[in-house]
Amino acid sequence: MTLLEIAQIYTDMVLLDDHIPENEHTAKEEVGILRSKYHQLFMDKLNEEGIDYYDRLDAMNKAFDIIRSPNNSFKPTRPQAGCAA
Repeated sequence: MTLLEIAQIYTDMVLLDDHIPENEHTAKEEVGILRSKYHQLFMDKLNEEGIDYYDRLDAMNKAFDIIRSPNNSFKPTRPQAGCAA
């Protein structure tokens, strides 16, 4: 999966979780599990693509930034392996 695809799924899960009523415990739990899974996948993909983040909150913000950016992309913050700096 691409960084954009993972970011889209993750941000969808975050927004969905905000709209599930508090009394829907099973739905909130299931969405929370998926949200956590895609958050980890997103952070792993950020690392793979050379994009730094400070913590989980910063990674979440980067996911929303990618989705909102005009070309749905984010530039690496460190050189890629095998690339000239």
